Amino acid sequence: MSTEAPRLRIAADSETVERDLTRLVLTLVELIRQLVERQCVRRMEQGDLSDEQIEALGVSLMRLDEAMSDLRDRFGLAPEDLNLDLGPLGTLL
Repeated sequence: MSTEAPRLRIAADSETVERDLTRLVLTLVELIRQLVERQCVRRMEQGDLSDEQIEALGVSLMRLDEAMSDLRDRFGLAPEDLNLDLGPLGTLL
């Protein structure tokens, strides 16, 4: 009698895998973007940034937001698609 557990196989087509991987990567980028934005606001409120630094950060964050929007559109994802459900912990974003 064999005690070996049955092997599980996942059937996934390449389109589903690509979309899910893209969704995961974009979710991580969005999480980091939100964290950086909060940090920038905190530093700005504390007066740690010059006007030039505030302007540069604002432009950079706007460009990143535009790039994220373009990538979501390219892969058919809505902003809410990036808010992963973590079960009992709630949503990620």
